Amino acid sequence: MTTTRSALPLGRRIVPLTHQIIVPLQSGYLADRPDAVATLARLRRGAGKRPEDVPDLWGLVDTGALYDDLPPGTRPATQGAETALERAENALHVALTLWALHQQSRREGMHRRDEPARPAGLGAAVRRLMPGQDIDEPLRRRLVRAGNAPDLTALAQRLRDIVPLLRPADIALDYALLAHQLYRWQQTGGREEVRRA
Repeated sequence: MTTTRSALPLGRRIVPLTHQIIVPLQSGYLADRPDAVATLARLRRGAGKRPEDVPDLWGLVDTGALYDDLPPGTRPATQGAETALERAENALHVALTLWALHQQSRREGMHRRDEPARPAGLGAAVRRLMPGQDIDEPLRRRLVRAGNAPDLTALAQRLRDIVPLLRPADIALDYALLAHQLYRWQQTGGREEVRRA
């Protein structure tokens, strides 16, 4: 039996969808294709902002895979399903806009998959910024402050302060993993789980 994308739980659909959106954009940006360069410039304007505050981004990327199991023209059956879809779209928005900010002016891809031998999660990336075995206290405080954000908007703004620090050091992130963590962070018990990760 094959598992289709629509059979995946909503939180797990975010990972392949984020890769599906970023990988061709990143390739196009690195190849200096005007359409990809323009898309990243538009996405950057949304970094640290709520999706509803950036109408220029509405419809820029196809989020249809989040709705794969819904019949065309219908809405989610329950308020809980509607909330879950809104959380997924918000998580995807934050991850994509942060990636676009991170990728700006870089000639290497700033999105890469997290692997056990080469961790690319946010915590691992921040740790790579710290010299040797030392703890860079201001940087650690920024990460802790992000983890203690009261809502997704504050978290997005605080992550927006961290991502530019990774750019000059060419430290890539797995933005699909980040999108999944942002989705999970919005759920009951999710903040603690994401902080531990």
